[in-house]
Amino acid sequence: MREITFETLAEAAADCVKACLCLPERAKAALKAARAREDNEAAAFALDMLLENAETAEREGLALCQDTGMAVFFVTLGLGVRFTGGRIEDAINEGVRRGYRRYGCRASVLDPLTRVNTGDNTPAIVHIETEESENITLDFLPKGFGSENMTRLYMLTPSAGIRGIADCVEDAVRAAGSKPCPPVIVGVGIGGTSEKAAELAKRQHLREIGAPSPDPELAALERECLERVNALGIGVQGFGGQNTALAVHIGKYPTHITALPVAVNIQCNAARKSHKVI
Repeated sequence: MREITFETLAEAAADCVKACLCLPERAKAALKAARAREDNEAAAFALDMLLENAETAEREGLALCQDTGMAVFFVTLGLGVRFTGGRIEDAINEGVRRGYRRYGCRASVLDPLTRVNTGDNTPAIVHIETEESENITLDFLPKGFGSENMTRLYMLTPSAGIRGIADCVEDAVRAAGSKPCPPVIVGVGIGGTSEKAAELAKRQHLREIGAPSPDPELAALERECLERVNALGIGVQGFGGQNTALAVHIGKYPTHITALPVAVNIQCNAARKSHKVI
């Protein structure tokens, strides 16, 4: 059994926060591909500015967006790990505390009622699952709330079927309009309970942008939803054109015989994330 300490995990989590300064290569490539096919002049200009902003942020070590988000961590804990020195959640929060200070990122977390800021962007949202390994894997999403506020949950009846799911995706993106800073990435969770569908929708943002689902039925639904969303004509930053969304990613989980939960979680064009194996 391998030992991993509180300090090691805290430092790894702090290092993850550097993602707030950098747009992943796959996201840059998706924006460049969108620029190449965009024929709307205003939308094309906006795409140029998004790409220039990404280059400047990385070069100068600045936040890609002023909203450096609420820290969301998906933690995969190896069953061959002996974690010492405290709780995993406390180590993650210590890492967030250090990382947001270290990289000059905004503290955006506060009490929902008093609206008093915690001052260090804690607590993080931490999801933990296990696997057969001797590692701890961290997947970090700094989730900005221009997009997070556009989350939608639909509790459909089973008769709604696949067409009903596609209708929900289109409805959510139409309702969001330009608010989540398109072009967006749309995460969709189907099944489970209400909270499982929402978690599954957000987890889709860990996928590489545009990588199709290995499930042929879901991959076909992703293509259909992307076509329908882009046909809305909202476009980059709401200027119109062909690129309302860069991708639609869909995951599913078994659900109850009387239910068809569908959650839609939108990610903005600043699709920041990091992946670290300890």
